[in-house]
Amino acid sequence: MISKILFISQYFDLNFYQNILYTCALEFKKDILLLNDPQIIYLTNQRNIINISSDQKVIQNRILTDIRTKQNTVADFSSKLEKKSKISSKAENKEYKNNIKRNKVKLRKKIRGQINFNSDDIFLNNKDFIPDNPSEENNINISLDKGSKISKNRRKDKSQRNLADTKTSNFLNLKQQKSIQGKNIILNKPLTIKDLSKKLSVTEASIITWLFLKGISVTINQVVDTSIAIEVAKNYDFNIVDEDKEDSQSLSKNANCTIESGVLKTTRRAPIITIFGHVDHGKTTLLDCIRKTNLVKTEVGGITQSIRGYQVEFDYLSSKEKLVFLDTPGHEAFSGMRTRGAEVTDLALLVVSADDGLKQQSIEAINYILSRNIPYVVAINKIDKKNIDLDRVKDQLAEYRLLDKISGDDNEIVEVSALKSININALLNALCKLSQKQNLQANYDTLAEGTVLESYLDKKTGPVANLLVQNGTLQKGDVIVAGAIYGKVKSLTNSCGNKIITAKPSDITNMWGFSSTPKTGLKFKVVQNEKCAKHLVNRNENNTKSYNSLNLLNTRVTLDSYKSKSTLKTINIILKANTQGSLEAIINSFLTIPQEKVQLNILAADSGSISNKDVELAVASQSIILGFNIYVDSRTQNLADKLNIKINVFNIIYNLLDFVQDYMLNLVDLEYNKLFIGQATVQTVFSVNKGIVAGCIVDSGKLKKKVSMNIYRNQVLLYSGIIDSLKRLKNDVEEVVVGNECGVMCINFHSWQRLDIIKVYELVEKEKKL
Repeated sequence: MISKILFISQYFDLNFYQNILYTCALEFKKDILLLNDPQIIYLTNQRNIINISSDQKVIQNRILTDIRTKQNTVADFSSKLEKKSKISSKAENKEYKNNIKRNKVKLRKKIRGQINFNSDDIFLNNKDFIPDNPSEENNINISLDKGSKISKNRRKDKSQRNLADTKTSNFLNLKQQKSIQGKNIILNKPLTIKDLSKKLSVTEASIITWLFLKGISVTINQVVDTSIAIEVAKNYDFNIVDEDKEDSQSLSKNANCTIESGVLKTTRRAPIITIFGHVDHGKTTLLDCIRKTNLVKTEVGGITQSIRGYQVEFDYLSSKEKLVFLDTPGHEAFSGMRTRGAEVTDLALLVVSADDGLKQQSIEAINYILSRNIPYVVAINKIDKKNIDLDRVKDQLAEYRLLDKISGDDNEIVEVSALKSININALLNALCKLSQKQNLQANYDTLAEGTVLESYLDKKTGPVANLLVQNGTLQKGDVIVAGAIYGKVKSLTNSCGNKIITAKPSDITNMWGFSSTPKTGLKFKVVQNEKCAKHLVNRNENNTKSYNSLNLLNTRVTLDSYKSKSTLKTINIILKANTQGSLEAIINSFLTIPQEKVQLNILAADSGSISNKDVELAVASQSIILGFNIYVDSRTQNLADKLNIKINVFNIIYNLLDFVQDYMLNLVDLEYNKLFIGQATVQTVFSVNKGIVAGCIVDSGKLKKKVSMNIYRNQVLLYSGIIDSLKRLKNDVEEVVVGNECGVMCINFHSWQRLDIIKVYELVEKEKKL
């Protein structure tokens, strides 16, 4: 309990402080003594004031002095300079008085330093302000002086200790988590030493030192080949494991989380149907038949090279059903686009040619379907062709557990002909039936979110993103975030190129408004304002893995290069493509090209047209310029011709890949195979004006002029060289067959002896390989 509290305020201007409320110890109102002439707060006894509320801090009470002897004393709130001046003015007194005053000043400073007026020190100016009801506390305005420096330092030290404890706990949790995961690791791509260090949880210096002792000199930012990374991991007792199962599980989890991210699903939406299949199995032709269009004729080379979405309305059970189709490329280079299609799809339509059966990309699509448990319909196409075996195709599908109408299953196999429009309605009926079974729903009233299917840089409008809205409604003017970039929606167009105001769930739209082209496959979401967008972008930048696929191609250290002590040849490339998806497909295709002899070093890779800067960079770096499905303007072409730089533009991806491989093969050194053609034995040795001649007899095959030979003595290889001169009797000849005598001379070898064996080889040029 607080005994009594006195107030002294004669030096305060009551008019100035009339709006300031001072209150103290509301709970102990009865212990407060109100004075007619209050001056300052003093406590009459030494007791610690307990916490009045959870928000108030404990104020330590100090015994100051006897109030009766200090009534005329006013608390000294003057500055230090004023105090020093007062002390100096009294310094003229006698020495004993000075000593007494110094002691008093020291005591006063000590007491004053011990008084802490914190944010809970409360003053009262009038008894009318004391609330009778404790619930009125919130209506009282509390005015305080600043807290002491000691308390600030304590709070600062406490926060630093808490931060250190948090870091320590995070480190221990991470260490414990890594210990639980064990020593299994996936190493399937070249890595920098820095990335490898993070992956192994080993310092960069340790890895660099270990490699140096093995004769491999690297730096922290240098890329090492997979073989070296595996050797380093094995040195630290890691087990190299396969990534296929873990990747498929993580992708399926991400896909499910993305699709089911909406909290409220109140309205039915159209299904997303992704068309899978091997190249040239009739996927686009089937889509043309459904849409009554002719897209095949517009495709260069007759193959699909980008992911595209289309909307179709179909009459099913006396109602209009909306179906959204995603057409994916079948070429092996576009695996990334097929993966994105599998991640966002609700249903899968697998197209298999009746005459070809299952091929490589067909099996890849089946693995997507089975690993993600995607409902599917199989369309066996081209049944109008002759000499087809439908049973063989169905048996192949059965090997992968794709059966027709299993008990309790709605998956079907439909035999169709896209060219002759056979059984197209049956196929659509099967898709609609399967869609209704899924009961797909979305919340139309929330902020939009979905996936970036494709993006590119338009010369007139800027960055364009092809978006699939999976939940919510996207509107013009919305603030949208994708990865580490954001923007405001400026314009929306549908799959037919018509401008629209909103895009609802399952709609595919082209959107203008991003500050730069977003990476394909990113998830996008609409936020309330730009402040939220910037916060989200900063968070995404911190969480984004520092991974650049170009590092996998650029100059790196390989185990073979150090074993052979050879310097690999490199090709500098400047790559431009029409879309980010095409760029991704080209780079992934480059990764499949062997680079043990010649390496690809991509200096620049982006979507958009080739500019003058690209030409100037090619001149400075001696690079080749590659373009895919882009247009080169006349100014850039004239500059390139002037600087003797060739711009190579391709419309079909495998033509570009063939060009790059041929270019690499031209840099590969010639290699030869030795073909044994004959053997001879030295019978005598004699000298002539030009040198020493070995008289031989041909034991087998034949001897030829200007071919390679090995000379053996006592079955030990003595010399390898070329036959410079070959004579039969006294005549120069090109070859001598078995059973005949001849003279052999080598300019660089003269130590012939009788019974030396000569083996002759013809060098056959090897086929160049990467």
